[in-house]
Order: sequence, then structure tokens, then C-alpha cells
Amino acid sequence: MLVFIIRRLLQSVAVLLVMSLLVFVGVYAIGNPIDVLLSPDADQAERARTIASFGLDKPLWQQYFIFLKNALSGDMGRSFAFSTPALTLIFERMPATMELAVTAILFSIVLGIPLGLWAGLRPNSIAGKTIMAVSILGFSLPTFWVGLMLIMLFAVQLGWLPSSGRGPTQELLGIPVSFLSWDGLKHLFLPALNLSLFNIALVVRLTRAGAQEALLQDYVKFARAKGLSNKRIIGVHVLKNILIPIVTVIALQFGSIIAFAIVTESVFAWPGMGKLIIDSIRVLDRPVIVAYLMLIVVIFILINLVVDVVYSLLDPRVRLSDARG
Repeated sequence: MLVFIIRRLLQSVAVLLVMSLLVFVGVYAIGNPIDVLLSPDADQAERARTIASFGLDKPLWQQYFIFLKNALSGDMGRSFAFSTPALTLIFERMPATMELAVTAILFSIVLGIPLGLWAGLRPNSIAGKTIMAVSILGFSLPTFWVGLMLIMLFAVQLGWLPSSGRGPTQELLGIPVSFLSWDGLKHLFLPALNLSLFNIALVVRLTRAGAQEALLQDYVKFARAKGLSNKRIIGVHVLKNILIPIVTVIALQFGSIIAFAIVTESVFAWPGMGKLIIDSIRVLDRPVIVAYLMLIVVIFILINLVVDVVYSLLDPRVRLSDARG
């Protein structure tokens, strides 16, 4: 296991280097932030001073190596718009996005797996067919439209939940969180639900397909022949064997939720990283954009590593194949 983790970490370093080059070239070669940051009335001398202060007067390859050198020491550059370290701006918004993403994943697990099992174990029942029909809507409806409908229903018509903002926060291990208060939970519920709908539908369909396939396997038939109860068969034999693809999807979707929570954060005015990156793109704040994208790459790499480790815990065959390798 240790050798496997070390090998994956070395592979991750190579991936980071390649992605840093792609991200840097993709962001820095497009657009000119000076045209956005400076007034059209600025003279050439002022433009030249601003370009030099941001280091944009150097060739692109030289800018990249300066960026790479600074990144190795944890410096991803300073924001053009705020004159603040880019990572500082991102880390200030990161707790809000992580809180939203974790809550959305919890909704996916708590609702998706039981509903998927119900639909898989009783596929011909009215409830099973209804669950699958509703899951299609989870795939089909656009996130921004669902968010607006949730606001119209629960905030405008019923007045049960707030329509925007994060609500009051409290410190938990030095991190501001909003779920420790009732008002904060009310602010969190709608955006987290909106962000989780696609993932709930995905988990429902994966769980249903896995359950139906597992029920046809010999080990389930043998367990029934031994006289084991349905609860034990489902909880031990069926659920454990279908968790591997579900864990993969949930883990990868967690990274996707963090990366693409931009729409939900914009609709609900949630003060997370997504809203920050939208504001940064509008003014071509390159250091913030690059730092955000590189952070997302690191999150995906770490998630994939954790998934591989969890695999080995769920399926002993993974450990055996790794030992032979």
C-alpha cells in the first residue's frame, strides 16, 4: 500500500506540471487585463508602468518559469484587482464552497442510496417507477432554472427559506461555518439541494443498476439458501458489493461540485470560490484564475488517491493485485 501511494504521488507531480503549463498558457495567452484594469484615458507611460509592475512585459515562457518558481514556494501571485495574494482570496472563500459541496454530497448519499435500493429491489412497484421517473428530471433540468424555481417556491411563495446569502457564521476549529445555527442551515438548504439534484439522480440510477445486478449473483442466492434475512443480505452482501462504483462516482462528483458550483453560487449569491472566479474572469484577474484552476487540479488528484485507498478497503482483490504488481 505504501509503495502504491508513493507511486501515485510521483505521478501526481507529473500531472501537476503538465496542467500548470496548460492552465498558464490557456489563461495568460488570452486577453489583456490592462485594457480592463486601466481607464481608456490612461497615457502610454502609465500603461507601461502598470504592465511592468504586473510582470506582463516579459515573454510568456519567462512569465511561466517565474510563476513555476514562485508556485513551488506557495506563491501563486497577487491579484491584479485586489493587490492581495491570490491564494489568500481563494482560501477566504473556500470554506463557503466546501460547506456547500459537502452538504450537497451528503444529500446525494442520504437520499440517493436508499431511493436507488428501493427502486432496485422493487422495480415494478409504483414507488420504484416514480423514483426512476423523477431521477430523469434530475438529469434533464438545468441547474440555474431549478435554482430559480426553488427560490420562487420556498422563498417567494411560501416564505420558508431565504433566497440568497450564506447567513451568520460561527468559528469551528478556526473555520467559519454556517451550519451551526438554525438561520445558517436555512440559508444552506436551498443551494445545497439545488447543487445535489443531479448527483442524487446519478446515485439513484447507479444504486438501482448495481442492486439489480447483485441480486442475480450466486453469492446472494447462496445467502438466501442459508436462510439469511433480507436485511442482512441487502446490508452485507448487496450493498457492500455495489459501493465500489458508487464511491467512485460520489468522489469524482465531489470534485466536480467544487469546481462547477459557479452557477449555484451565482443564483443564490453564495459567497464562495465560484463567485470569486466569475468576478475574476470579468476583469481578467489572471493570478486568481490560475490559482483557482491549479487548486481544483490538486483537489481532483487528492480525491482520486483517496478513492484508490478506499477501493482497497472495500475490495480485497485490489490489494492482492497491487501486491503482485
